[in-house]
Amino acid sequence: MADPMGFLSTPRREAPRRPVRERVRDWGEVYTPGGLLPIVREQAGRCMDCGIPFCHEACPLGNLIPEWNQLVARDDWRAAGERLHATNNFPEFTGRLCPAPCEPACVLAINQPAVTIENVEAAVADRIWEEGLAGPRPPERLSGRTVAVIGSGPAGLAAAQQLTRAGHTVAVYERDERVGGLLRYGIPEYKLAKRHLDRRLGQMAAEGTRFRTSVRVGSDVDAAELAARYDATVIAVGAAAWRELAVPGRELAGVHQAMEYLPLANRVLEGGLDASPLSAAGRHVVIVGGGDTAADCLGTAVREGALSVTQLDIRARPSAGRDDVVEPWPTFPRIHRVSPAHEEAAELGLAAVADTDVRVFSAATLRFTGDERGRVRALRLREVDAERHPRAGTDRELPADLVLLALGFRGPVLDDGVVDGLGLALDGRGALARDEGFGTNVPGVFAAGDAARGQSLIVWAIAEGRSVAAAVDRHLTGRTGLHAPIGPYDRPLTA
Repeated sequence: MADPMGFLSTPRREAPRRPVRERVRDWGEVYTPGGLLPIVREQAGRCMDCGIPFCHEACPLGNLIPEWNQLVARDDWRAAGERLHATNNFPEFTGRLCPAPCEPACVLAINQPAVTIENVEAAVADRIWEEGLAGPRPPERLSGRTVAVIGSGPAGLAAAQQLTRAGHTVAVYERDERVGGLLRYGIPEYKLAKRHLDRRLGQMAAEGTRFRTSVRVGSDVDAAELAARYDATVIAVGAAAWRELAVPGRELAGVHQAMEYLPLANRVLEGGLDASPLSAAGRHVVIVGGGDTAADCLGTAVREGALSVTQLDIRARPSAGRDDVVEPWPTFPRIHRVSPAHEEAAELGLAAVADTDVRVFSAATLRFTGDERGRVRALRLREVDAERHPRAGTDRELPADLVLLALGFRGPVLDDGVVDGLGLALDGRGALARDEGFGTNVPGVFAAGDAARGQSLIVWAIAEGRSVAAAVDRHLTGRTGLHAPIGPYDRPLTA
């Protein structure tokens, strides 16, 4: 423990955010540049180095949180970076995007605000890059074995990096023109500046990972023929089959899926488009859904210049604090959280109805109404109770020129030629079926990430990528020394 009294003497301080009216005028990250370093050492010093680190157990990656907290508190950034990268390929991503299930599981959180674990993680990752300590780590020798990874989201990239470092020749196939999957096209720039992604991809290329972009496996190249050319294949195509909202008026122009909307804004910023055809500028926007994707749509619409923004959540408004009976420590509680996007919309007064929050809880969408041109102009909603039964007499209408559906995802897209082309079996949820070693019903073909696990968090995607890499490594060589946080490969194995 770097400071035995730190958890008593030092209050929790989070990374400072840029002023709302400044940050909504650009697409820069919401946090003050360099704002972490002045406070992160003392925040790391709040860690109690518990005998049983529940934060470590709550992290899907098994991050060695108490260890790198101590090292940061002692100003040993190199060692902290080594401990952080021992379990996480991309801490600069998780430090910005993960909902941090480790923090509610912090022992300090039993009766005090938790250690700012995510902020410390991001600070370590950034410091390591700034000091030139995150150089490429190419393998000492090549195994002579080849692996194809289909999909370049966090699961695919983590698997590719681990397998490359183990000495295998890895090629990543991506259908879009740039690598990154959801990290590049689904996450707004203000949450994850793409320079962080490009920097990491440069490291991977220098290590030997090969990237094949603008290749649609299943149409541009036959999936079975591709798999036959490699000693092993990893399917990490994500869960891109979005959920629909079957209500009257869904067919109206102006009603779109969130993942039709968000990638366009990112393509504009990367120079691929001059302007988004779905821009929220000058429009009344309604977002249907209550998760992170909905918040991403909200922040994007604010920056594009929406006239008003309303987010509908069918769930009841959560309580402000943990319910110790229903969700006792150290479980991850469902509490009312205010994201930077919600903070922005509230301060700018963008609610469609005066004196209301931009978020409307316990709200079910009844139908969309259109004009004579067949374009959406309004959304009609009805309040529901905790069991989602309608409340009579609560119907109301919101102006809506642009409606974004952020209702989550069912599983992998089944008509893209990968699943059928390889003859992959599905489980009862519609995800790719696999055994405990990540193997599918097709020998030599493995599945990881949201495509097999179902829609989940970035931290789970990276954990799955590391674990499938260990499984593939053992399949190819009979043994593995790769760290794997999930399943039977949770420790170094020998034949």
